[in-house]
Amino acid sequence: MENYVPNIFFALILIAGLGYFVMNVRKLIRNIKLGKDIDRTDRKPERWKNMAKIALGQYKMVRRPLSGILHIVVYVGFILINIEMLEIVIDGLFGTHRVFQPILGDAIYGFLIGNFEVLAALVFVAVVIFWLRRNIEKVKRFWSKEMTGWPKNDGNIILYFEMVLMSLFLIMNATDVNFQEAGAGNVISQFIAPWFDGYSHETLHTIEKTAWWVHIVGILIFLNYLYYSKHLHILLAFPNTFYANLKPKGQFNNLEAVTKEVKMMMDPDADPYAMPEEGAEDEEPAKFGASDVTDLNWVQLMNAYTCTECGRCTSSCPANLTGKELSPRKIMMDTRDRLEEVGKNIDENGGEFKDDGKQLLNDYISPEELWACTSCNACVQECPIGIDPLSIIMEMRRYLVMEESAAPQELNMMMTNIENNGAPWQYSQQDRLNWKDE
Repeated sequence: MENYVPNIFFALILIAGLGYFVMNVRKLIRNIKLGKDIDRTDRKPERWKNMAKIALGQYKMVRRPLSGILHIVVYVGFILINIEMLEIVIDGLFGTHRVFQPILGDAIYGFLIGNFEVLAALVFVAVVIFWLRRNIEKVKRFWSKEMTGWPKNDGNIILYFEMVLMSLFLIMNATDVNFQEAGAGNVISQFIAPWFDGYSHETLHTIEKTAWWVHIVGILIFLNYLYYSKHLHILLAFPNTFYANLKPKGQFNNLEAVTKEVKMMMDPDADPYAMPEEGAEDEEPAKFGASDVTDLNWVQLMNAYTCTECGRCTSSCPANLTGKELSPRKIMMDTRDRLEEVGKNIDENGGEFKDDGKQLLNDYISPEELWACTSCNACVQECPIGIDPLSIIMEMRRYLVMEESAAPQELNMMMTNIENNGAPWQYSQQDRLNWKDE
């Protein structure tokens, strides 16, 4: 029975790790579904193409070559190296050791592990460079005011995680005596093995098993850490790019109820009791625009969870560059934080939301931030995974104007002039052509 204790212990850890991960995924899906429904199932071939090109192909990342190429190294390396998890899981459950080696043969197995070792070394180097850029060079977009506290620490924690996991993988191989003696696949670990010269076989075996256990436990911890980290984009980048808005940038949606009212005002022959067109809203929405996360649609909420906090949006935002309060990254971070707060409220109150007297508008995002936006779409264009901060900004502006009549004075004056003069300027229609006489 004692021989099976490690296998049973491994199975319990694996079940606990995967179970907690599934629980968090269900919570994540629940929170995203708090958003309003929106249909993003049109133009599927284009959506699949976007997902393959942007999420899988990383083509928007390399617009900034250094960070883009390093990210691809980490992305590809980390994904491929974790294919070995299948072997680790089988070995852990059944007490085998490198179960695929006799099945695949030394040549194929060595080729695979050799590639994994090279990728592990490249990932380690890339992560070290990321750490240096973030903490020594102090790239400006990582040090703005919203990147303090947890967001700042989170960025470093994930880098430490990756350094440790890659190191453990190489140490595990370097201290595996039989693997080193076979000389198949130890492309990098052969240079680490001399560090352990002079140790007995028993000590080397202990180091190997310790690295093996810490490696697998570390991966399970990393998996469950994703929910609390900006690195949730590892999972969500694919659906986020698939369901991204395919309409031309700058094309905003019109509320059917408002469109109907405008048509009524402009057409004296319009029938106010006419049946709405097929697919149109048959009544006014309960609220115009958005003041809280539940007023947003589910794609916008998924955007918030997918945000990588890379700051490319904010670093290209003209409002932010001129010293305005607006940071598109902060808009997404605030939306996610508020959504998490709402989710915890629901958990604490038996599945029902209890009014906490707070909302996304004012408590998280100020009107000053919203009105600083020029709606230029630079943030949308720059995001490497298709996040749309502008859509959230516009929905909250819509609420301010249509529900609270809280537009800035300049905008109110413009709308008054359009209503009275048919133009944004404070001139009557009769005086509009006076400039030609000057």
